[in-house]
This record gives sequence, C-alpha cells and structure tokens, in this order.
Amino acid sequence: MTDLPVHHLPLFVTAGLLLNLTPGPDMLYVAGTSAARGTRAGMAAALGIGAGCVVHIVLATVGLSAVLATSALAFTVVKWLGAAYLLWAGFGLLFKRRGPAVGTEPARAVEAGPLRRVFVQGALINMLNPKVALFFLAFLPQFIDAGQPGQAWAFVVLGLVFDIGGTLVNVAVALFAGAMRARFAGRPGAGRLGRWLERAVGGLFIGLGVKLALSAQR
Repeated sequence: MTDLPVHHLPLFVTAGLLLNLTPGPDMLYVAGTSAARGTRAGMAAALGIGAGCVVHIVLATVGLSAVLATSALAFTVVKWLGAAYLLWAGFGLLFKRRGPAVGTEPARAVEAGPLRRVFVQGALINMLNPKVALFFLAFLPQFIDAGQPGQAWAFVVLGLVFDIGGTLVNVAVALFAGAMRARFAGRPGAGRLGRWLERAVGGLFIGLGVKLALSAQR
C-alpha cells in the first residue's frame, strides 16, 4: 500500500473501526434478523450489507456517486426507491402469514431457510441508501493525497478496508444475537417471542424507510 497515495492509514483504520462499532441501522438489522431467524440468516444479512457497500465503492470510484451528491433529482429518485423497498419489506414481515413459530422450527428447517433472499435484502437496503454513497465520498478522500496518481485505486483499497471491518463487526453481532436466540429456544414462550422479534425487524424496516424518505441531500 506504500505505492498508493494514502496517508494516515492507522488513523483511517482506527476511525473506521470506531464508526463500524457505533450502533446504526445496519447493525440493528443484522441483530434483529439473527435474533428472529437464526445465526446463518444474520450472517447472510451481514454479508449482503457488505456486498452493498462494494457496489457503492465501485460507483464512487467511477464517479457515479458524485451524481447523487450534485443532482437533487438523482438523490431523490434513489432515496424514494430505497424507502419504498424498506416499507414493502417491513410491512411484509409485519403481516406475514402465520407459519411455524420462529424459534421453534427444527434446526435443519431454519438453516434451509431463504438465506439468499436475506442476503439480497441486505444488499438492496444498503445499495438503495444514497446516504452511504455520500458517506464514502466525504470520508475516504480525507485520507488520499490530492493530485497524486493512483487515487482511484487508493479509494477502492480504503473502501474495501472499511467494508471488511464493518462486515466483520456485523458478523460478530450476528453470532452474538444468534447465540442468544439459541439459548432461549425451546423455552416456554420462545415461539411467541420469535414472532414478535420478526415483527420488530419489520417495524425497524418501516422506521428506516420513513427516516430515509424524510432525509435531505447535504
């Protein structure tokens, strides 16, 4: 990395770790998914969010994310798409047809659940949030030397370092929430608690959708 125009790398790693450890919508989504659906679902959500960040890094590198920062129309379109998806997913969980109680299904049935759908859901939630694109555009350039060759690669490398750190933190959150779920599974009322946890995830989606819809371009 010495050939890249990057400065204050230890500070970047430290700041990125602190930012990733700060509870936010992504962490709450992973924790809620893992608690409601199991550890593997939570890890799929964490990896999906990480994949969404990779898309933002690529778009920012080629300059497309700059459009979101300068075009009110582009920002609004992406914002409303993201908000609509979050609301659709949230209401879908809230009014999901009652099946086997979450937390009482056989372990094999839980593990065979729609992990791909959870992964895609996490990726879309991140990809359709224009605030993530604006964050990368504002944060990463502070650690890249202006006017030096290789700035695009420096942006990619720093973005991936940040993304990997965030994914590891979210995977740890998924493991912890999944362990708590497994600990209480089988106890009286666990099925009812599981259903309420799934509804809580739906409520979280709706809250995030409303928050995104009300957000403004800065």
